[in-house]
Amino acid sequence: MELFDNLLLGLSTALELNNLGLCLLGVVIGTAIGVLPGIGPIPTVALLLPFTFGLSPPGAMIMLAGIFYGAQYGGSTTAILVNVPGETSSVVTCIDGHEMAKQGKAGTALAIAAIASFFAGTVATVVIAVMSVPLSALALKFTAVEYFSLLVLGLIAAVVLAHGSVAKSLAMVLLGLLLGLVGIDVSSGAARMTFGVAELSDGLDFVPVAMGLFGLGEIIANLERPAERRVVSQSIRSLIPSRADLRAAFPAMVRGTALGSVLGVLPGGGAALPPFSSYALEKKLARDPSRFGKGAIEGVAGPEAANNAGAQTSFIPLLTLGIPANALMALMIGALMMQGIQPGPQIMTEQPKLVWGVIASMWVGNLMLLVINLPLIGLWVSMLKIPYRLLFPAIVLFCCIGTYGIANSLFNVWLMLGCAAIGYFFIKVGVEPAPLLLGLVLGPQLEENFRRAMLLSDGDFTVFLQRPISAVLLGIVAVMLLAMLSPTIMRNRKAALIEET
Repeated sequence: MELFDNLLLGLSTALELNNLGLCLLGVVIGTAIGVLPGIGPIPTVALLLPFTFGLSPPGAMIMLAGIFYGAQYGGSTTAILVNVPGETSSVVTCIDGHEMAKQGKAGTALAIAAIASFFAGTVATVVIAVMSVPLSALALKFTAVEYFSLLVLGLIAAVVLAHGSVAKSLAMVLLGLLLGLVGIDVSSGAARMTFGVAELSDGLDFVPVAMGLFGLGEIIANLERPAERRVVSQSIRSLIPSRADLRAAFPAMVRGTALGSVLGVLPGGGAALPPFSSYALEKKLARDPSRFGKGAIEGVAGPEAANNAGAQTSFIPLLTLGIPANALMALMIGALMMQGIQPGPQIMTEQPKLVWGVIASMWVGNLMLLVINLPLIGLWVSMLKIPYRLLFPAIVLFCCIGTYGIANSLFNVWLMLGCAAIGYFFIKVGVEPAPLLLGLVLGPQLEENFRRAMLLSDGDFTVFLQRPISAVLLGIVAVMLLAMLSPTIMRNRKAALIEET
């Protein structure tokens, strides 16, 4: 009964006129940036953070969530028609989706991708709703001790979600924590690492740092990359798949949804893990594996379902525990803090309208995507004709306006441009900036909860091991550290980094 009441609250929030408009705006922007190779959801969300400042918390999160899962839809369009994945998660769709397009089945491939994504999104929404209730009950047992251990787990998870060297990832977390200490200490009133700059008294603003590191840094790097786009020559025929196509694709949709729902929750899974895992599973279960790579419809349905399910269930750790499952969820934490909301287990009980509004909006947004994507395929493909060099000046202009508008501070603009140069440097040397951003966001909370825990225990450090929930969380941290330092996993991370570069 409680679940039903929560869903009704969520639907009433999601169906408010303003929130419906923001959901539509989010999924349209998400589809557009999914279609355009090189502009992913992470840079887009980072760049749009300033423009959410004046929105209501549910409206802001509904729009940003729509951008995330909308990008998964848009990425499949270019993967099928142009053989260029708009998103990393759409790479595997190129294999069979583009082959189907070359065989004159572009309409069928696009329809199956859209239907699989909608089916997976609907199921994932139900999964999020069901899992949120028990996790919110667990949140009531949290004190400052458990919060501290949970934040430590979140920071170590940031190391897991980063690619490449473990040492580099840990260094980035520590650098983020160090930057999070900049400003006036609330307890003592002492200035920490402000170097006499008055603008640093309140600490480093999250938004310009995120926009620079993730937004402008990535966009500058994209200017170096060639963009050859050849749209498949055949005209798109009927977008209604046959019954035989649906019968062949449906089992793959179900398996992809189940697999993506599980993998999306795991910290560090990344956008590519669910679709690639689904493709491997479908190929293994197929009676004739040789069909894959030659236009097998299961090779489109399974990965697309896993892709969208994974994107949505990655919100579960964020909405219930305040832990990011990937880099974009780290940005979502920053968006919550901009709205004056502290992410963590208490968010389910303190902000039920926000949490359940976002959950319900995912189903509404997926329905919108199904309606607007297929009829407007011609429009999305025509966007590929826009030269990237023309988009860049407009993006930089909007970034400067948005950053300045947050606090009417020119210092924030220079901070953003400086972080853009640093973000570009990180990309060139192969360092993942997500752990730094998470350290910056969670660092002040980590310090605050540590101080509270020490006050509650009269300075006894063993309190973190005496409380059962805290001990379990720290045990998970220890296991994760041991696993990350194992030679096999370190070799796999290095191999993944080599493949990406």
